[in-house]
Amino acid sequence: MSTSAVPVNLDEKLSQFSELWAQKKVATLNDYEVKLAKLKGEFVWHTHEDTDELFLVLSGRLTIQLTDGNVVLGPGELFVVPRGVEHCPVADEETAILLLEPAGTLNTGDAGGRMTKAAEPLS
Repeated sequence: MSTSAVPVNLDEKLSQFSELWAQKKVATLNDYEVKLAKLKGEFVWHTHEDTDELFLVLSGRLTIQLTDGNVVLGPGELFVVPRGVEHCPVADEETAILLLEPAGTLNTGDAGGRMTKAAEPLS
């Protein structure tokens, strides 16, 4: 069986790490990365000027703070933050998410700082 024919088990991938706010690449789709992350607490306010950002909640609850109001997501819900929109993810409980964004997109967008981490591949 070729590598491309092996499905990605998201629960299995999530069990391979515990680090919070660290994006783990689990697949590539054209020029996009499919990434998993575990979140708890508040991230940083930031913007992605050149790309939209898709958040899909797998478990837990995620609030995406926006300057004009909050979006609250539960398991099985997704939201796309449009390019150029300032946002700040917050998770009061540990939350697992799937992200879809262009390869090389920094997790902190234009904000930079100590929470900036490149996505790491999971095997």
